[in-house]
Amino acid sequence: MLSEFKAFIARGNVLDLAVGVIIGAAFGKIVSSLTDDLIMPVISLVTGGGTDFSAKYIVLGGADKVQAGMSLAAAKAAGANVFAWGSFITAIINFLILAFVIFLIVRQANKVMPPPPAADGPSEVDLLTEIRDELKKK
Repeated sequence: MLSEFKAFIARGNVLDLAVGVIIGAAFGKIVSSLTDDLIMPVISLVTGGGTDFSAKYIVLGGADKVQAGMSLAAAKAAGANVFAWGSFITAIINFLILAFVIFLIVRQANKVMPPPPAADGPSEVDLLTEIRDELKKK
């Protein structure tokens, strides 16, 4: 079992995956900072909602536990049922930025990498045609 594990870890694609996960986590932090520190304050300024757009919420239940101007974290800690729409919009923007960057990377990789070589021998269609013709003969 240990030798199988060593062989699994020694594969190049596992190491590539590990590097990808680490770089992805670091890139996710950069995108979160971009969204939280640059994009959302501008959106908040445009919408007239102060500076911390991601902390916007609506109290759905337990309004007696929430005071005016209370932060989202404090409202949740007080036990209020809140609809954290600002956090949700921030998460959507994070996702869209990450998805767009991944799209650009994959698009560029497809341009740089040559297409796989054509397989030698007959195609699937040719093989299926031969099988069909043989079955018709019988």
